[in-house]
Order: sequence, then structure tokens, then C-alpha cells
Amino acid sequence: MKVCRLLLTSILLATLCCIYSHNSFGDEDEFTAVLKRYPFRVTDLTVIGTPTPYKIGPKENLLDIARRFGLGFNEVDLLFPKMDAWILPTGKRITIPTFWVLPPSKHQQLVINVPELRIYFFEKSGSTVQTYPLGIGDEGWETPIGTFHINDKRANPVWYIPASLQEKYGMAQMPPGPENPLGEFVMKFSAGAYGIHGTHMPWGVGRLVSHGCIRCYPEHIRLLYPQIPIGTKLEIIYEPVKIGQKGNQLYVEAHPDVYQKIPDYLQYALDKLAQHPMGKSIDRKRFVNAIHLQNGVPTNVTDLSSEGTSLKMVELTQE
Repeated sequence: MKVCRLLLTSILLATLCCIYSHNSFGDEDEFTAVLKRYPFRVTDLTVIGTPTPYKIGPKENLLDIARRFGLGFNEVDLLFPKMDAWILPTGKRITIPTFWVLPPSKHQQLVINVPELRIYFFEKSGSTVQTYPLGIGDEGWETPIGTFHINDKRANPVWYIPASLQEKYGMAQMPPGPENPLGEFVMKFSAGAYGIHGTHMPWGVGRLVSHGCIRCYPEHIRLLYPQIPIGTKLEIIYEPVKIGQKGNQLYVEAHPDVYQKIPDYLQYALDKLAQHPMGKSIDRKRFVNAIHLQNGVPTNVTDLSSEGTSLKMVELTQE
């Protein structure tokens, strides 16, 4: 089963490579990024960003749209499972899920949440956070979980190819350049040979594609790399269910169990809810539905039946 899955992944990436050599993703100048800092408060503001309304233009595809809004492919693919990623309905209005529940952590320095394929950089000020999508390790080469630190940084890195892959590439090391899978920058961390780096295959962001390393869009690693000094703490956690707060409103964000670590997903989610101070003041039907969908979108699960409650609910239509 694993061999078949890996073969299908290889075929998909080869197909994407062929497509994008003649498509918009081949024009890297189209994709730029501006540094965005989101305010947060541990006490009552752990949902950051806001949804973005968008009108699909001619000849657009979901991968381009995701990248343009700083999302991994998984984030739009989960929300719009019935949409053909390549043939989109021109003129259709959709909502881009550019908002997130913060991961449960100490909110210090770098945090990667594996099931959502996303990194968070909590700045020293203690009041703002940046976030970027990732590509992570595939089945059999899972990205490691634990607490580490950044122990090396390199611009224009040489890729020292693992012995198991040297025959495939015909070399022991690959110099910097457009074929180098590390991209322009790499930040190694204290878990062995693993690193956070750019990529020459941006369509792999939002997918399980690597041998354990963590891939960023080129435009995002350019923003992140200069901000991260050697010694920076890195937490890599595995949390498919996040519960956050925005004032007096409670949100849940559920992601697929990508590494199959949760035997009973619903019970796991209910246990997480029971630990939250506002866990009893929720609409259970909405909560269970969000857990069932696992679409990666923060869902307002606040109980609206409470007398005197006046809340604005955010609904994202799935296609």
C-alpha cells in the first residue's frame, strides 16, 4: 500500500512539473510576499487573520490561488473538495481561508504543527505572530516531533545527497541552482539531517512530499530566514484539533490525521474541548460537524442560544 502511494505521489509531482513548465507557476516573478504580523493575546485572542472574499479570474487554478494568498494546497483542497483544481468556474465568488487558530504551545519562537502543514513564528515582542504554509515528510519519512533549536543556517546551500539517493541523482552533492531541492536558504535544526528550507518545487507546499525536511515557498523562506538567529527554539507538534478564542467566541479548527496517530478522532476532539474553560458553552452539533469535516477552517462553535448573545458567525461555503 505504501509503495503504491509513493508511486502515485511521484507520478503526480512529475505531472505537475510538466504542467507548470508551461503554466503560471513557471513564472516565479508573479509570486511575492509581504511580511504580515498578526496580533494575538493568549487570554482571549488566539484566532488570527480574517477570511478573504475572492472572485475567480479566467484560467486560474487552485494552486496559484493558494500560493498567492500564502496558503498551502491542502488548505484550499480541503475546503473545496468538489472543485477541479485546474478548471475553475470563472467569475465564481469564493472565500479564501486566510485565518487560523493558533497551535497549543508556549507561543515562543518557532512552532510547526504537522497535521496543518504550517509554521508559526512568535516574535520576541510577545504580541505578534507570523505564519507560513509548509510541505512536510511523506509516510515512511515522517517529519520528527519534538523540541529542537536552529543550529545552522546557509544561503545558497549545497545539497549533500543521502547515500540512498546518490545513484538516482548521479552525484554525492548538488551545487546551488534551480535544480537544488533546498532552494535559496536552509535552516538546519537539532534533529539530525533535517532542515527548514526553500524549494524548487513550490507545488509541493501543502503536501506530504519530503523525506522529513520542511519546505517553504521561495518567497516565504526569503522573509523568514533573516529573522531567525541560530539558537532559536523550534517546537514541532502534532495537533490535528485546535481550539481558539476570539473575545467571547469559541472556534475549532480540525485537520486530517496525516500520520494516522489518533485512534478515535471524535473522542480525541471531545477530550480537547473538555479541557477548555469555555468548553461547555458550545453548539455541540456545529462542533461535531467541524470535527467530521476536518477542512482546516476555524469554525465558530459558540452556543448562540444563550440569552443576550450577539455574535457574527463566519460561514465558508464548500464546493
